[in-house]
Amino acid sequence: MKLTKIASMVLVAGATVCTFTHCTSDAKDKKGQNGVKGADSTIATEEEVTTITPVDSAKYNELVKANANGDTTGKWPVKNQPIPLDGAILPFKRIVCYYGNLYSKKMGALGEYEPKTMLNMLDKEVAKWNKADPSTPVQPALHYIAVVAAGDPGKDGKYRNRMPFKHIDSVLTIAKMRKNMIVFLDIQVALSTIQAELPLLEKYLMMPNVHLGIDPEFSMKGGVLPGRKIGTYDASEINYVSGYLANLVKKYNLPPKVFVVHRFTKKMVTNSQNIKLRPEVQVVMHMDGWGEPDLKLGTYRHFIYSEPVQFTGFKLFYKNDLKKAPNRLMTPEELVKLKPRPIYIQYQ
Repeated sequence: MKLTKIASMVLVAGATVCTFTHCTSDAKDKKGQNGVKGADSTIATEEEVTTITPVDSAKYNELVKANANGDTTGKWPVKNQPIPLDGAILPFKRIVCYYGNLYSKKMGALGEYEPKTMLNMLDKEVAKWNKADPSTPVQPALHYIAVVAAGDPGKDGKYRNRMPFKHIDSVLTIAKMRKNMIVFLDIQVALSTIQAELPLLEKYLMMPNVHLGIDPEFSMKGGVLPGRKIGTYDASEINYVSGYLANLVKKYNLPPKVFVVHRFTKKMVTNSQNIKLRPEVQVVMHMDGWGEPDLKLGTYRHFIYSEPVQFTGFKLFYKNDLKKAPNRLMTPEELVKLKPRPIYIQYQ
C-alpha cells in the first residue's frame, strides 16, 4: 500500500469521550522524512552482541521491595511474583523511551524529528533520569506504533493499518545508533483482535532486543469504531499475549520480554487480578493519560497503584501536558517519589 494512502487513513486521535485524549493524530505522508531516510542511511558497522546477565534472586527481591518506595498498604511490592529468567531488564534498569510513528509528526517524538535530533533529545532525558535516581541505570528505548487504529475501514473493515515492515526495520536501524538500545512494537487492534495481529510481528519479537506494547484504548468491542469510545482488554486477552511471548522466549532461548499495557481508565483493563505473571515476561501497567500533574497523579493512583499487577509506567506528553496550569511536564525527581516508582517512562 502506498505511503499516501496509508497516511490518509490513520486515525485522528483519541477517544473524545474521555478526560484524556492522546496517542494517534493526523498522520501525514512524509516521504522518508523524520526517520525513514535518516534511518536507512545510518547503518551500524557492527552487530551488537546481546549479553544475558544472570538474575540474582535476592537482589531482584531487594530491588522490587525498594521500588515499592515505602508503601505500607500491602499492595506493593506485588506478592508471589516469579523470579524472571536470566537477562531480565526490570527492575535492574529503568526503561526511558520515545514513542511515535514514522508517518506522523503528531504521534510522538519518534517520527516528529529526524533520527539524530530525536536521539539527542532522548539522551538528555536519559541523563535527567540517571541524575534523579542513580541507583537505577537507564535502559534507553524506542516505542514504535506498528499497528495503528485508523479512521478508514480498509479492505477488511478492521479500521487499523499495519505499518510496512521496512518502517519497523528503519526503527531497528535507528536504535542501532545508540549502544544496546531496545525497541518496543505497539499494537492498536481497532476492530481486529490481538490474536490476529500479534503473530504477524513474530519475526521481530523473536529478536532479543524487541519488546511489546498493547493499547486497550483502541481495542474495540461490539463493532464500535475507534475514537468513538475507549476500548478495553480483559485479563484473558492479556494472558494470551503474555503466553505467546513466553512461548517465544522458551522457543528461541531469549531473555524475558517486557510487555507494556497502556491504561488511563478502570474499564480499559478488566479483571486485572486475573493477569498471570510468568518468569519469561515482565508486565508493565503504564499510566497513559495526559493533563496537569494533579490529574496525572490521580490517574496513577486510581488505575495503576490501586490494581497492582507487576511493574508500573508513566507517560509524559511534551505538548498535551502543558495545556493547563501549571503548564509544565512532571520531572523525574517528582516521579521517583511515587509509590511504586515507575520503572518504565515514555515520552510522546
